[in-house]
Order: sequence, then structure tokens, then C-alpha cells
Amino acid sequence: MWIASKCKQVTLVTIFLYFITPAKPATSAYVQPLRTKQAMVVSAHPLASEAGVEILRKGGNAVDAAVATTFAISVVEPFSAGIGGGGFLLLHQPGKEIKALDFRERAPLKATRNMYLDAQGKVRPNVSIDGYLSVAVPGTVAGMYEVHRQYGKLPWATLIAPAMRYARDGFVVSPRYTNAAESRQEAILANPAARQIFTRDGRMYQPGERLIQRDLAATLQSIAKNPQSFYTGNIARAIASNMARNGGLVSLEDLRTYKPIWRTPVCGNFRTYRICSMPPPSSGGVHLLQILNIIGNTDLRSLGWRNPDALHLMVEAMRIAYADRSEYLGDPDFVKVPVAQLTSRDYATQRRQEIRMDTVRRSSEVKPVDRQTLLRYIKGKESSETSHLTVIDPQRNAVSLTFTINYGFGSGVVTPGTGILLNDEMDDFAAAPGVPNAYGLVGGDANAIAPRKTPLSSMTPTIVTENSRLRMAVGAPGGSTIITTVLQTILNALEYSMDVGSAVAAPRIHHQWLPDELRIEPFGLDYATIVELCRRGHKIEERSTWGNANAIVVTPDNMLEGAADPRGEGSPRGF
Repeated sequence: MWIASKCKQVTLVTIFLYFITPAKPATSAYVQPLRTKQAMVVSAHPLASEAGVEILRKGGNAVDAAVATTFAISVVEPFSAGIGGGGFLLLHQPGKEIKALDFRERAPLKATRNMYLDAQGKVRPNVSIDGYLSVAVPGTVAGMYEVHRQYGKLPWATLIAPAMRYARDGFVVSPRYTNAAESRQEAILANPAARQIFTRDGRMYQPGERLIQRDLAATLQSIAKNPQSFYTGNIARAIASNMARNGGLVSLEDLRTYKPIWRTPVCGNFRTYRICSMPPPSSGGVHLLQILNIIGNTDLRSLGWRNPDALHLMVEAMRIAYADRSEYLGDPDFVKVPVAQLTSRDYATQRRQEIRMDTVRRSSEVKPVDRQTLLRYIKGKESSETSHLTVIDPQRNAVSLTFTINYGFGSGVVTPGTGILLNDEMDDFAAAPGVPNAYGLVGGDANAIAPRKTPLSSMTPTIVTENSRLRMAVGAPGGSTIITTVLQTILNALEYSMDVGSAVAAPRIHHQWLPDELRIEPFGLDYATIVELCRRGHKIEERSTWGNANAIVVTPDNMLEGAADPRGEGSPRGF
């Protein structure tokens, strides 16, 4: 590595070595944005984007296209998201209030606060990640049917058809698929039904080979006829009986009583823009707005895209936001989440005063604000895996949707005969206060396990308007990095005036309070900037690239400009 871990060796010698070392490739290649007049779909896989555009060409609206794209992703990107998982959706309709739909997975009725602890009170390794006990009640099918029932246009079965075709006829797997499968090989091989689908007699599929999922095609056909079959019919019975035989907790009662929830999005102002995102039980919208509020009126554009002052301010704002996340964020149906206070500009001003621009504060010094202090602030009159997709139709309806099965290939559990790969979303709860999950995020009592409770998420589907006009729809996968990825994509496009291709491709930074490290992508920052950040006390860790953002921007001349992250294999499609 050209930079020593934690900035321990930033000397004249390392500077000299840096300049004589052959150049490495940039973090990510520039992507040429797609521009179109009418409508556009951007997702994490070309076939899924094609499915969405197919529906738009048939006269469907943004909701129809989003549903079709979601089901298609469930087939062609099984390692990241699917009908065995759940997620969040934001819907923009011109002249109307933005809608937010929570179709996140929920804890089973038999779930208990200490279900992952041993007799000594310590967390049992991997139980919340691998196998039947890690599975929460899926919400994707119910969520898609709910949004279609209220706002869709074309027949439901028409929207499932592309996904059924991909499952029945198969698709050619990519290196990205193969890498994801190999990283979760142990979990896949441990489950006979998963092994039967995702391997060839125990050998992982290689790039260029065709993966066919006949059981999943039959399941999708059943859902196309009756979406409730997933929750009350043969599919539900298959899931529940397989769970009961293998120590899982999801029951027929859990499935029968699952309902998606319409929630009020969190919205705030930044410059001339109105930014709306997902409220709790996602932490995404709250902390996106909190970080933007802490940045406040600082003119980042005049400082420059990778200026040390701009980066330092952004990192310290991230540190504060993630500290508050650990204390206050959880399911609002179970705990009081102080959304108005956390997104208050007055509160942000107070926290901004704690930031020293010449030096860092260690995360051990940055604590969540105490509740009594926080409650003084009133908002006033201002209102690893996972997949994201963005749709805008000719009427400028827009959908920003993020959904997941959590870890790569979820729990590794497939319900026999259905082809459904189930989530391991229970890991997003706090198994014990202060114990990090698979993404290193720390939680407390607000995110403790309880029956029917929704685990805390970082998913941040976001819609930006300007003077009531649609300006941008954006989101990303990436576990704990989702919030900061969406933040930087928005700033790149709207503050630094990058085209959307540059905005999603630009190198990223990330800080999440704990662990106390500033993550950078390979060659994401020039050496002089790193030296200055080290001088201020940042503990820098170079990590492999992360995130897979996509976005669509509405330009001043009312054209759509969309791009998918070059870190993934997605693409925009339009007409």
C-alpha cells in the first residue's frame, strides 16, 4: 500500500516513494451519463433496467416500472436483494406530497431480546448472519403489491413477466455474481436447497455460465396470479414448515399478519434544494439531513471538491451523526425517535461548534448528545449488499427504491421447492448493546430485538426537488456506507456541479464513528491532501471500493440524465 495504515509513516521518505511508484488505476472509471427526454430506469443490473423500460414502453408509469425492476433484480442479483427480503421506497408525484413506504423485514413473534446470547451473555458468532435463526419476516412482495395497488397502472401480472422470463430461461452470470457467491460459499453449501440452485454439484458458477432458477420461476408465476400466496398460500406454508423443521422462527402467523407501512418522509432544505428521504426505521434520511445541516452554509464549492477543509468538516459531521445513530435510532413503532430534534438546524449549529477545524476529535471524545439536551431543539417550520433502483417516467413521477436481503446471499437459506433465498436481516438489530453488527455498526436499547419490531437500517432512497420541481432521485447499497455514499453523490451533483456520471463515479470517503477510522478508496485522494488530513489527526484506512450508487438528474432543459456506478455492473436505460 502506498499509504501506511493510520498515517504512521507520513515522512519525506514515503513522499519520495509515492512519487517514484508507478501510478495505479483510478478508483473508478468515469461513466458517460445517458440523456433522454421521456423516461429512464437505472438499476444495479442491465437486465433489470431493461425490464423496467419494457414496462414503460407498454404504457406503465414509474411505479409499474419500479415493481418490474424490483422483481427482476430478485432474479438476476440474488446475492444482494430479492423477494425473500425487504426495503424502502420513496414516490414523487408532481404537485403532491412525497410518499414513503416501509416494506422492511420484521422480527418474528418468537424473537427475543437475548436470542443471540450464550449462557454467559456473550454474542454467539455468526448466528445472526447464517442459517434459519437469522431470518426476519420478508416484506418485498407485500410492499410491491401495496404500492402497485395504490399507484400502479398496468396489470400486476404484466409487471412480474420479465422476472419470470429471467428465472425460467436463465441469465449469464458475471464476475460480480461469481465473486459474491464465492465469498459466501460456505453458507451456500451448508443449505441443500441453496446448493442445488447456486452450484453445479458443489462447484460455484463461473462467469459466462447460465443460471436457471425453475423453482423461482414457478413461485413468481404463483405471485403473479395472487401476491397473497406468499403470505397465506402454499408459498407461506412452505416457508413456515421449513423454518419449523430447522429451528427458524418465522411462522404462518408472522407471514399472515405482515403489512407494509406508509410513513411520512423526513425532509429538509439545503441551499435551494428540498431533500426528502426515508424516515425511521431507516436512519438514512435523519442522518443525511443532519450531516447536511452541520455543513450548513459552508461554501464547499469555493473550497474545492477534495479540499482538506471540506473533507475534514464532512468527516467530523459524519462522526457526530453516527454517534447519535447508535443511541437514538430504532423502530418508531417501539421507541420514541427524536427525528425533529436530530434534523433541527439549531441542533446542527450547536454540534458544529464542537468541530475543531485544525484537528480531529477522537471518537471516544464524541458522544451521542444527552436526551435532555437534545429535546430542547425543535425543528420549527421546516419540515456489502443491497440494491437500489431509480425510475422517472414521462409525467415526472419518480421512484427511489432500496431493498435487500442484507448480507451477501442473505442467510444462505433457500426454502425447498420455492427458489426463495431468505434474508439474514436479524443481524441489523443490536444483538447486545455496544456490540457491532456485520457492518461494524454499534447499536443500543433503541434497536434491541423485540417481536414484530423492524431492525434499524441505513437505506437512504432520496428525492430532491427545487422550487417544487423534481431535480434528482438517488440511492445506493452498501450497509453502513449507504448514508455517506448518498450524501457525497448529492453534493457532487448539486454542490460541485458534476454531471451525474462523475457524481456516482467519484472516489468516496466514509467515517461511521466506530471504528475510529477515515476510510478512503484506493487513490481517492491526492497525497498532499492525505498528508494534511494525517496532520490533523485522522486515522486513514485505505479500503477496496464500496457502494453501487445510481441516480437520475432532471436538467434545467427538462432532460433526464442518468448513470449507474462503475463499481457495479448496472446501467441506465431510457427512451
